[in-house]
Amino acid sequence: MAFGSRPAGTGKHRGSSRLSKKTAGYAGIAAIATTGVVGSLAAPAFAADNHSSSAPENGLGAVVVAEDLAGDIQDQAESQQRAAEHAAAKAQAEADAKQKAAEAKRLAEAKAKAEREAAERAAREEERKRLNTFVSPLDDSYVSTQYKAGGGMWSSGSHTGIDFHAASGTSVQAVGFGTVVEAGWGGAYGNNVVIKHNDGTFTQYGHLSSLNVSVGQQVTPGQQIGLSGSTGNSSGPHLHFEARTGSQYGSDIDPIAYLRSHGVSL
Repeated sequence: MAFGSRPAGTGKHRGSSRLSKKTAGYAGIAAIATTGVVGSLAAPAFAADNHSSSAPENGLGAVVVAEDLAGDIQDQAESQQRAAEHAAAKAQAEADAKQKAAEAKRLAEAKAKAEREAAERAAREEERKRLNTFVSPLDDSYVSTQYKAGGGMWSSGSHTGIDFHAASGTSVQAVGFGTVVEAGWGGAYGNNVVIKHNDGTFTQYGHLSSLNVSVGQQVTPGQQIGLSGSTGNSSGPHLHFEARTGSQYGSDIDPIAYLRSHGVSL
């Protein structure tokens, strides 16, 4: 046997290479970053050599790096969570504000509509009242001859209207809204005016000394249509007033009842 020779399989055990130790260290760091289990760093690659060379390659360095990485990940996750919660709260606040604005707009529109409809109803009612307003044909007067009074002065044998006491030249007014259908000489009625009213009835004003309206003219309650007199078949100045269901002679109705039915007190 030659000097210096050794039996096969004997001799000093060779240490792990630097590459193997580094690879094992990186594997331990990855394991901590992924699983958070520190114990996994006790890998055989580190146990194989009790003479590790430097601090960054041992388990303690891996733990520090892994803890820092995990803390950064946690901070980032919490920051993202806070940002998401803030964005959600902002979106909810904006949605609530839009809903409140829409509701306020709806209520305002409903209120405006109700007020407009109320105003329209009031205007229609006012117009209805205005159109149905009636007045006496003479102010401060009284009936001197009643409806259907008998006597030879009337061709029908009775009075077809009523006579209002009036001095010559007294203002005679339309009793209600309507259209003049006759204005001029009317035979026994003298100068006369006939008005058709909105309800389809007619009124006649006779023995006028002068006229202030013409056929086709629209008149309103209280509007002067002429002056009282004594023209035609008359015994003296007065106003002959008739109410009729038609424009022609013979369709007369009780003038006092007619005026009272339209709210005129006599």
